[in-house]
Amino acid sequence: MSKENTNASSIVSKVWAFCQTLRDDGVGYGDYLEQLTYLLFLKMADEYTKPPHNRPMPIPSEFAWETLTSKSGSELELHYNIMLRELAKEKGILGQIFVKSQNKIQDPAKLYKLIALINAESWILMGVKDKGDIYEGILEKNAEDTKSGAGQYFTPRPLIKAMVECLQPEPMKTIADPACGTGGFFLAAYDWIVENRNLDKEAAKFLKYETFFGNEIVASTRRLALMNLFLHNIGDIDSDNFISPNDSLITTSTDKYDYILANPPFGKKSSMTFTNEAGEQEKEDLTYNRQDFWVTTSNKQLNFVQHIRTMLKTTGQAAVVLPDNVLFEGGVGETVRKKLLETTDLHTILRLPTGIFYANGVKANVLFFDGKPSSKEPWTKEVWVYDYRTNVHHTLKKNPLKLSDLKDFIDLYKTDNRAKRKETYNAETNPEGRWRKFGYDEIIARDKTSLDITWLKDKSLADLDNLPDPDELALDIVENIEAGLESFKAIIASLK
Repeated sequence: MSKENTNASSIVSKVWAFCQTLRDDGVGYGDYLEQLTYLLFLKMADEYTKPPHNRPMPIPSEFAWETLTSKSGSELELHYNIMLRELAKEKGILGQIFVKSQNKIQDPAKLYKLIALINAESWILMGVKDKGDIYEGILEKNAEDTKSGAGQYFTPRPLIKAMVECLQPEPMKTIADPACGTGGFFLAAYDWIVENRNLDKEAAKFLKYETFFGNEIVASTRRLALMNLFLHNIGDIDSDNFISPNDSLITTSTDKYDYILANPPFGKKSSMTFTNEAGEQEKEDLTYNRQDFWVTTSNKQLNFVQHIRTMLKTTGQAAVVLPDNVLFEGGVGETVRKKLLETTDLHTILRLPTGIFYANGVKANVLFFDGKPSSKEPWTKEVWVYDYRTNVHHTLKKNPLKLSDLKDFIDLYKTDNRAKRKETYNAETNPEGRWRKFGYDEIIARDKTSLDITWLKDKSLADLDNLPDPDELALDIVENIEAGLESFKAIIASLK
């Protein structure tokens, strides 16, 4: 491990150990992370005003970093509260980051300690990647706090990197995510472009200011995304904001994008909560009346599929994480699949294993499809499926997903020339092959045009001499029960 990586992980550990103390005080990971966001931001802004950067910063002098480090006790607490309130009134990303900010650290001694911890490091001097690694490390720790629901915004980083590796984005092109969470796809794409493309001055400027566009409706998550981008050197404090707080599904996107990388939020229904005449809280299914959608439905994922297709340039490429129900659901689901096969080139499906998401019971896939101009003939000629689920066991702690686990898929994907793809499956010589293609006519002939395609035998219970460990079997059972429960909840909701 390099010195920089060791440094980054030691800071994560230091900050995280302190987080545990705060948690004993009743400050949740999410709240703690938010306070860290404000303070890190102010410290880095302060560093930018010093040599060799000497950059002017739009932070009023009465709220500069030194005003925090020079106070303690109740004086510090009062000053910090006023600072948060006043900075929320500022323009640009500055105001956006501090909007609706509150001090959740009630003990001034602990606030003082956190400020001292941040003050001890020179954040700008670390490479972009290091400070990014620190923040990502803390975000991942936050996602592990399943009770807070933070995990739903966290896509496994190895999966994100594999998706970016397959798309291999070019410089001077736009990248969008209509449900961007904390910005994980943007950061991975940024890192990949910086490491793999030769950027001239114009391309570097485009990458920093004009490449990324997202939506995030959860205010605290959007705040983390803005901070995350800033920590990764994307945009400036006073530059335009890349991440809209609006629900991306409400209106047609006015812009079209070259690449879309996304993992829309889990949960099938879009709904809104309101208070009825009796003063009770009720939920109502939310349907989006979009003229450019093929179907009107309250199924969130089917809406995101339709929306992403409308956002994509006719030369664009998309990679989207979607749950199994999108692949097999009848009715409107079948309509969406047929239209997607006709209007885009849906060329690849990666079946993901269970046990890689923080939200339990999730069975998901990555759909890769290319935008196309309108045509009378269907654009999809064949769909290649890579089954990385059958006989694969991952757990978040003991056996987490690594980028190397997906290397075989990335190699077989053949980004440079998909015409060179070769199946590893063969009925006679290799029935265990995970990479197999299916023609358009084969898929259309399937019941409900189902894309939920399996051919490998599940060995876990067939081979009694080589059963998995009891804890793996128990986790499998829990995963299946939870996935079943989710399906039953969806059925009950639709019956109501």
